[in-house]
Amino acid sequence: MEHYEIRHQVLTAIKEAVELGLIHGTSGNIAVRDPETGMIAITPSGISYSTMTEEDIAIVSPEGKWLDGKFKPSSETPMHTAVLQARPEINATVHTHGMFCTIMAMTDEPMRPITPPQAEFTPVQVVPFTMPGTNDLAGAVVETLGSKGRSVLLKNHGMFTCGKNIKAAMAAAVYTEEMAQTTYYAKLLGCYQPMSREGEAAMQALIAKDQAV
Repeated sequence: MEHYEIRHQVLTAIKEAVELGLIHGTSGNIAVRDPETGMIAITPSGISYSTMTEEDIAIVSPEGKWLDGKFKPSSETPMHTAVLQARPEINATVHTHGMFCTIMAMTDEPMRPITPPQAEFTPVQVVPFTMPGTNDLAGAVVETLGSKGRSVLLKNHGMFTCGKNIKAAMAAAVYTEEMAQTTYYAKLLGCYQPMSREGEAAMQALIAKDQAV
């Protein structure tokens, strides 16, 4: 099977996302790029993740053209490929409909870190609602992420994260949903106190030097 490694990475990650409750049913999608060939493995559209195998994972070109796989690629392929094209250092992308991210996106307020690990992915900006699966949404996500962003909220939709590899992209998804959840409950209880700007910057500098524990 061609492109087995990136297909396997996508399959493993999507099953992990389901186990973690980040994805339900056939919602959400994940893509991984082979940095050597530029080919991209992405979850197919409308197929149950519980029975999915590597050969079910679609392969698309850097521009999103369907090249291989039994099932057509996700309808959100334009969003994934647009980010991968805009950010050469990024090789994996994750989109979920996490409940707390979806809720917090409706506030139109960027998320701030509550705990030190969350600081790696902040600030988490909000992309205004744009029709799913469109080039307009893809462009809005690229613009909102900018040159360094790792995570954004999609209003009335969910979240989108990215990383240098699938481990990094999944970590961004996990901590972004955690950030949304802790923010939601803290505001509900009236005790919302995000990290100070100084603490956030210091933690980001530490992470950038690979000194975080």
